[in-house]
Amino acid sequence: MALLAAAACNGERQPNILLILADDLGYGELGCYGQEHIRTPRIDALASRGMRFTQHYAGSPVCAPSRCTLLTGRHTGHASIRDNDEMGERGDVWNDPALEGQRPMPAGEVTLAESLREVGYATGFIGKWGLGWTGSEGDPNAQGFDRFFGFICQRIAHNYYPDHLHADGKRVELRNTRFEAHQKLPESADPTDPSLWPSYDGPDYAPDLLVEEADQFIRAHSQDPFLLVFATPVPHLALQVPADSLEDYSDAFTETPYPGNRGYLPHPTPRAAYAAMITRMDRDVGRLLDTLDDLGIADETLVVFTSDNGPSWVGGCDLDFFNGSGGLRGRKGQLFEGGIRVPLIARWPGRVPPGSVSDHVSAFWDLLPTCLDAARAETPQGLDGLSMMPTLTGNPASQPIHEVLYWEHAQTWQAVRFGNVKALRRSQGAPLQIYDLAVDSAETNDLSASRPDLVEEAEARMATSRTPSVLFPLRQPKPKGPR
Repeated sequence: MALLAAAACNGERQPNILLILADDLGYGELGCYGQEHIRTPRIDALASRGMRFTQHYAGSPVCAPSRCTLLTGRHTGHASIRDNDEMGERGDVWNDPALEGQRPMPAGEVTLAESLREVGYATGFIGKWGLGWTGSEGDPNAQGFDRFFGFICQRIAHNYYPDHLHADGKRVELRNTRFEAHQKLPESADPTDPSLWPSYDGPDYAPDLLVEEADQFIRAHSQDPFLLVFATPVPHLALQVPADSLEDYSDAFTETPYPGNRGYLPHPTPRAAYAAMITRMDRDVGRLLDTLDDLGIADETLVVFTSDNGPSWVGGCDLDFFNGSGGLRGRKGQLFEGGIRVPLIARWPGRVPPGSVSDHVSAFWDLLPTCLDAARAETPQGLDGLSMMPTLTGNPASQPIHEVLYWEHAQTWQAVRFGNVKALRRSQGAPLQIYDLAVDSAETNDLSASRPDLVEEAEARMATSRTPSVLFPLRQPKPKGPR
């Protein structure tokens, strides 16, 4: 508590930290990042009053490991959770509603919440967790969060009208009737029949409940320094949004009904639904910003908005139409730029220059040391992250720079970035691909044949950027059987 006492003696209030994490929101899916079809006025205004980053990376191209890197400051070469892991030894998790939650983050991890709670912060996590089931060592209440409300399990979050959520270790029943989040229309069904669609919603839209809970948390702790992670499940599929938001995009696009043939729920107007989900999420962000204003604590709050990975491409999501990757190659589940480069916006009035844009190269594992630096709290040793506070406060000349950024995924993909060089491989033993991001951010020109020196350097950096993992070893991909 020494740092807290020092801050009090100096008459300085530690800043609140509101960390807003979208789910599968691509680099190109906000107006301030070039989106032309989806309206995001509140997030665009946040960018105009803060700093927008153009070279920020998620921790992983999928959900759980990305969240782990954010909360622990360790990249996926060192993190305890390196992939989405459904814990197959627990049984058929996809078909047993009694089994919820992914592999738990170990008790020994020191999280952002634990570090901030040590210096007097109230800590809350509202939204999608995915790092351990209720009662496990990965339970959010066991990982430093005083308050948790939301989806404890990523699979349950595939349905925005679930029959329950969780709050501080307890199941909270909702008014919705339980139905599977992975369905398709019968082959004989007429997709234009309006009677088919009401069965895929209910009275309680989970994102509305989440933003209400987040608003209440801010109001309850307006006199404290607080950390709130608002991890909205939007726009991760399925395509579900209340009618009042869907009407905002009525007749906006040429539509082909989505029958649900790739695993998620059907929808009669998939483009409108996807756009409406993001615009409603934008409205939720605006509500939390308005609450900060109403309480008079906006100037005392560092607000950070980002996304856990690149955009989806299945379930009725029209990646090409919306240019979700913003002209970058790839999407969710891949280590090309489109899978891991994500929006990052930061606002802290009086400290972060308004309307500023930074090309500083940063990643999710930088957010923990950045937040601790802002709170004047001690940063744990041995992390992969570097504080971005010099950049945020308009002092880029004193900003520490990463020598290397590293990712691995699905136990086969690897990627590194050093300077403007990006190297990746899709499977172990496969040749490296080399790209110069300074002139080729779309990763179209593989330089590996002409630059063997960069191949050699990238191989060495990959080898030294990871520690072995019993749970997530790198391995040769299994050969695919007949379809």
